[in-house]
Amino acid sequence: MKHIVTSLILAICFPSLLVRIGIVPQAHAQTPIGKAAHEPIRIAEQGSFFVGGTTASAPGEFDPKVPITDDRGLSFQIDHLYAQYQIPHHPRRYPLVMIHGAGQTGKTWESTPDGREGFQTIFLRRRFAVYVVDFPRRGRAGFPSFNGRLGTLVDMQVIPDSTTRVSNQQLFIQFRLGPQYLEYFPNTQFAKAGLDQYLRQSIPSVTDDANVVVDALEALLDKIGPAILVPHSQSGRFASLVATRSPNVKAIVDLEGTNHPFPMGEVPDPILRYDGMPFSAGAPIPLADFEKLTKIPIEIVEGDNVPTIPVPNLLLDIQRIRSVFRTQFVEAVNRHGGDASRLKLPDVGLYGNTHFLMSDLNNLDVADLISTFLHEKGLDGRED
Repeated sequence: MKHIVTSLILAICFPSLLVRIGIVPQAHAQTPIGKAAHEPIRIAEQGSFFVGGTTASAPGEFDPKVPITDDRGLSFQIDHLYAQYQIPHHPRRYPLVMIHGAGQTGKTWESTPDGREGFQTIFLRRRFAVYVVDFPRRGRAGFPSFNGRLGTLVDMQVIPDSTTRVSNQQLFIQFRLGPQYLEYFPNTQFAKAGLDQYLRQSIPSVTDDANVVVDALEALLDKIGPAILVPHSQSGRFASLVATRSPNVKAIVDLEGTNHPFPMGEVPDPILRYDGMPFSAGAPIPLADFEKLTKIPIEIVEGDNVPTIPVPNLLLDIQRIRSVFRTQFVEAVNRHGGDASRLKLPDVGLYGNTHFLMSDLNNLDVADLISTFLHEKGLDGRED
């Protein structure tokens, strides 16, 4: 009887976990776009808003009687964050704040490139309120179009004047779809039918200022209250820094985050790439700040096909180095009395996951493991 009850609870809470371990057949698999077969989601509230940021003003006096040919006397709203949220009926106590990585937007968390449900909807179904953000100077957070050809506000260093865009080749290889462009890893969990959509979700971005992003995320938490941060890639550092400043961070579930901070005096030595060039760890922060990371549960999740030895493919070799630094970050947190862990998916039987493991074919399995972590840490309860 106990076994039956346990299986029933697991089937309700984590259905794909039972599929993976063979208790139930794979009848719940997500349905491709245009063939939805899910139960309706009951949403109590949804919406979007901007938070944080400041106003940039150019010197001079604005004259509405003459054509606008430069920035003189004009003001612009900049450096705010965009948040889209959905709150289910009877939600769990802590919402999830999903934070995208470099060259991306909140699209990272929405439906997958091949049209299946992404983490935004998967965790909404599990009764978590979900906030998906576009952080400052990116996507729906927007960026003002300055008028002056001489770049008055750029010259004033209000904004950086450089933009970057990740190429198709970088998106494919560095994020571990395969070792060469259009050559997939044999065990890849990437949905090949979604390649075009995947490549198109990358956008140009200006140089990111960590202080600007962290300020905006802190302002978001001031507005919504205690939450669990779910960063991806570049935003791993941002989430860690927010946790050193805001008591509203209750946990971090980090998906292949990069550039995590270390205490001053404890930054690991740079690691040499295959070509002999040094690659540095994340910049240090004061020990008193770092120790705030020891007060919350942290889990870093990493996918598959990460090299463990130097390889001549430099785009993949960077992933090897970042994996080492993630391990060293976890060790540093725990060395100071924290509760940090690494979850390497191949170690628990999930193979072929890319850097975008939240949208891989087995994203339900990944979500189950995250749900288990949140449950074990007592972070999935509901208010009375």
